[in-house]
Amino acid sequence: MTAQLLTGPAEPATDRTVVGENLSLPLFRTLSGVLAGHPYLKVVVDRAENTWHLLDTAAHPFHVNYIATCVLGMDLTALDAELDAFNASVYMDPERRFLLGVLSLHTDEDAEGRERTFLVLETTEADTMHGELLSFFYEFVRARVDGRLPLLLKPANHGQEEALAAISEQSVPRILSHELFGTRARTPLNPGEATGRLRFFRTHDEYLAQEAGLGWADIVAMPCLPDDVPRVAGFLNTAPITPLSHTNVLASGWGIPNAIVRDLEQLVEKDGLDGAWVRYRVREDEISLERLDHAPELQAPAWHQQRIRLEPPLLEDAPVLALHRLRSTDRDRYGTKAANLGELHHVLDSRTADLTAFYGRPRPPRENLHGHLAARLGLGGLHAAAPVDGQLRAAAAEFVAASVSAPNGVALPFALQQNFLASSTVLQQGIGKLKMALELDATDVLDSLCLQLQHLIRQTPLPESVARQIGQAFPADSGGRLVVRSSSNAEDLPGFSAAGVYDSVTTVHGTGELLDAVRQVWASLLSPRSVRLRHEVGISLDDTYMGVIIQEYVPASLGGVLVTCNPTRREDFRNVYLNCSPGSPEQVVEGSVLPQQYLYNTVEGGGRTVALGSWGDGLSAATRARLADLSLIGRLLQSHFSADDVDRPLDIEWLMTDRGDFRLVQIRPYAL
Repeated sequence: MTAQLLTGPAEPATDRTVVGENLSLPLFRTLSGVLAGHPYLKVVVDRAENTWHLLDTAAHPFHVNYIATCVLGMDLTALDAELDAFNASVYMDPERRFLLGVLSLHTDEDAEGRERTFLVLETTEADTMHGELLSFFYEFVRARVDGRLPLLLKPANHGQEEALAAISEQSVPRILSHELFGTRARTPLNPGEATGRLRFFRTHDEYLAQEAGLGWADIVAMPCLPDDVPRVAGFLNTAPITPLSHTNVLASGWGIPNAIVRDLEQLVEKDGLDGAWVRYRVREDEISLERLDHAPELQAPAWHQQRIRLEPPLLEDAPVLALHRLRSTDRDRYGTKAANLGELHHVLDSRTADLTAFYGRPRPPRENLHGHLAARLGLGGLHAAAPVDGQLRAAAAEFVAASVSAPNGVALPFALQQNFLASSTVLQQGIGKLKMALELDATDVLDSLCLQLQHLIRQTPLPESVARQIGQAFPADSGGRLVVRSSSNAEDLPGFSAAGVYDSVTTVHGTGELLDAVRQVWASLLSPRSVRLRHEVGISLDDTYMGVIIQEYVPASLGGVLVTCNPTRREDFRNVYLNCSPGSPEQVVEGSVLPQQYLYNTVEGGGRTVALGSWGDGLSAATRARLADLSLIGRLLQSHFSADDVDRPLDIEWLMTDRGDFRLVQIRPYAL
C-alpha cells in the first residue's frame, strides 16, 4: 500500500512546446512538470513578435537554452561562451526583448471552505524587472490564460516587491512567497531515504512515555521533535519548523530524511501507518511514504560501523587566552569553536586572507564567478573589466572587515577542565565507573551514572588555582553580563556536528555565577545524550575534552543563524539561507520562536522572504539590504574557513547590535 504525498513528472516522448496559443487548463497539464508538489509551466514572452512560447517542461528545462537555440538560432557552445552576458540581456536589461517566467498551479480553500484553483506567475529570483515591465508581463499573460482561472503575480525577490508597491493590486493581483508557501502542507527539510518502523506521537507526553524504546530502525513522527531525540532512521514533523532547527541540523549531520507533513495524522489514521514498516523518501520535489507488507531484513546503518577519529588533544597546562590571540591551529587545546573565533579575529584584523576562493572555482560553463563577485562588491558591473586577483581579494577583505566584528572574550583550555577533574577522587571514581559501563555496554545503568557525574561536577568546588585563572579572566567587579559556551573537541566534526548537544549559559553575572556556568558546561560533556551519541560513533570518553568560551554579552536588536547554502537544494551554489528574530539569536538557536526566514543570492544578488515565522511583519527594506550584505560576508568567509573544500558550507550565529553593527558570535562547519 502506498501513501504518495508528492510525485514527480513523467517524461514525455516528444517536444510539445507551443507558440502563440491561449492557455487552457488541459494544455497546461499537457506541458507542465511538477516542482515541490505543484504543476508548473515555463513561459517566454517575445515582445518583438508580440507572442509567447509555452515550453514543454521536460524538453526545455532552461529558458535561456530554448531562446538561444529555438528562437535565435544559436548553438549551445556559443551560448555557453557568453552565458553571463546572455543572462543579463534576458534577466536584467530594462529594455529586454524577452520576458521569462513560470506559471504554477495551486489549490486552496476560500473563506467558505470551497476548493479554489488558481495560477501564479513569477520570474526567476535574479530577475530585475521594474514595475512597468512586471505590469506588462502580467497583463500579457492574463489576456491569454483561461479567464475562469484566477492569476496572481508573485514577486520573485525583494526588489520586485518594492517595484510593485506603487502599482494597484486591482490591476496586478499578487501573492508573496511566504503567503503562498508558508502554510503548505508538505515541505522537504533534509533529503534522504530510509526504511523503518513509523512511530507516530500526537503529543510530547506520548513521545516521552515511549522514548526509551526507540531504536535505530524507527522513523519518529510528531508535531515538533525534541532537540534531544536519539539517533534514529528518519524524522517527520507535523508542525512548521525551519531547516536551521537543531533537529534538522542533526538530520543533516546524520544523513537521514526529514520533512514537514502537516496532514500526516490523517494519513496515519487512513492507512494504519503507526507502527507499520514503511519506505520513506524525501527529495526536493517528492515526499513519499510507502507501507511495506512485512518487516524487511534490515542491516545496521552505516553509522553503527562509523568511527569518528579525534585529533589528539594537548593537555599540558595552557593559559586562559583572549579570543583574539587564538588561531585555527589552537583547536587541539581550546576546541574548534574557540579556535574559529580566534581565526575570525585574525581575518578581520590582518585583512590578508583570501576570501575569494569560492568565486574562483569553475561553475561550468563559467570559468569562475569573479565578475559576479566584483559586481557585488561595487567594483563595476558584471561586464566591466574584471579587477586583477589582488584587487578583488583586497576589496573582499576590506568589505568583510568593515561590516562585521568578532566577539570579545576568553577561551579556557582543555587542561583547565582536566585539572578540575583530577582534583577530586570522587569525580575520578565516577568517571571510572562510567568508562566500565561503556566498555561492558551496560546501557541500563548508563543514564544514572551520567546524571550522578553531572551532579558531582556542578557541586564539586574548583581548585583555587583553577578558580583564580577563571576569575582573573573576568574580574567580579567588571559588572557586565557574560555568555558561557562550549568548545569541545567532540563537536563540529565531519560526521558528528553535536549541534545542541552541549550547554551554553547566556545570563551570567559575577564570579560566582561564572564559576557555576563553567562547571555546567563541563558537566554537559557527560550528559546521558552526549555520552550515548559519542559512544555510537566510537568516540572514547578518554579522548573527549571540553574547552569553554566566555564572551561579553552584547544587547541585540536582531539575531539569528545563517548557513552558506540552501539546505533543501544541495546543488544550489548561489543562495545563503538566513533565519532571524528580534532580539537575541538564542531564540532562533533554541527554537523558542519560529524565525523569519530569507534566501539571499550571493552570485547575481537579490533576496526573498521564505517565511515570517512568529512575527506578523517582515523587516524593513533597509534591514533586508543589510542582511544581504551579511549573507555575502558569510559566503566570503567560507572561502577561508573551508579552504580545503570551498563548497563546504558554514553555520554562522550572528547578531545585530542596538547600534546596527553586525557581530559574529560563532562559526562552525554546517553538516551536509
